[in-house]
Amino acid sequence: MVKLKEVCRHIRSKNAGPYWVTFDLFFDGPENFRAYHTHPALGPDLFQRLFGADPELVRHYPVPGLNMVKISHARTSPQGGVVERDMHCGQQFVRLLDVELD
Repeated sequence: MVKLKEVCRHIRSKNAGPYWVTFDLFFDGPENFRAYHTHPALGPDLFQRLFGADPELVRHYPVPGLNMVKISHARTSPQGGVVERDMHCGQQFVRLLDVELD
């Protein structure tokens, strides 16, 4: 099994306003982009399992010219709320590193 961190040169997460989180997956070339950017393992179920996201509110935005895909989901609570643990979502990507892609 190949892991996401093995086919991406860079993975990051960040807030996308007070109600959304976004992940940028920069694949290490066009071959891996084509092979994995729509992989079922990166679907809405993953973001529900890892982040509690509503699967209906997970969005994929491929950017072929950069060999990357942006995946965004609605936050479970607004940025800066009482239960906030990562205001800028800069550490959320770590949960994606070991996602297995078959």
